[in-house]
Amino acid sequence: MPKGYVIAHATVTDADKWGQYVAKSKIALDKYGGTPIVRGGQCEIVEGNGTQRNVVIEFASYDDAIAYAKSTEYAEARALRQGAGSIDITVVEGV
Repeated sequence: MPKGYVIAHATVTDADKWGQYVAKSKIALDKYGGTPIVRGGQCEIVEGNGTQRNVVIEFASYDDAIAYAKSTEYAEARALRQGAGSIDITVVEGV
């Protein structure tokens, strides 16, 4: 069974509020077995618009990644992120 990935590209405008979101989202991350494999860090945009903050979270399956992204626990974390920046999130199936 292929793994599932949550891929996010974010722009943070309020680091304190964003930090609260990250801390709260760990509850859902732990529940659904997500493992961050990219979280911020050094990057260079080599083509297109890109963003400076990129996140990739690996899950055992696509279904687990979808369950995380649509969970009540993650929704509670997402509410804390309001007004702290913008984010694009995609759930993808691995190969």
